[in-house]
Amino acid sequence: MQVDPRGPRFGASVTTAVLVVVLVTGSWALLAAQAVVFAVATFLGLRYAPYGLLFKALIRPRLAPPRELEDAAPPRFAQGVGLAFALVGTVGYAAGITWLGIGATALALAAAFLNAAFGFCLGCEMYLLIRRITAKVRSEREVPA
Repeated sequence: MQVDPRGPRFGASVTTAVLVVVLVTGSWALLAAQAVVFAVATFLGLRYAPYGLLFKALIRPRLAPPRELEDAAPPRFAQGVGLAFALVGTVGYAAGITWLGIGATALALAAAFLNAAFGFCLGCEMYLLIRRITAKVRSEREVPA
């Protein structure tokens, strides 16, 4: 599936705002809600991602068509990475391990901000790196000795 790259970037902008509020308030419930947003995108696909639906309904109709589309797999993987950090942060805040909640939320915020502000998707880059490494390992296994 191909996606408009502006959609995930819009989602990263909303995520950045949500995570800033989490850091300011320490709200594990808000971070848990963000984890649900990440989970929907990860397990159901970007087509059903709540922030993607907002982008599709409110923003994209006002924009020119994208110059190019991108593969949905890297941003979907990035949502999974965000989910992992959001879950760790939620557990940290809810269990009273505030440093864990702050640390996990801050790392997720840094990644979301990089995408929102500069179009650099850290999780997407991780996905591509993992794909290259696994392809290389597979090809080395197939080469006869």
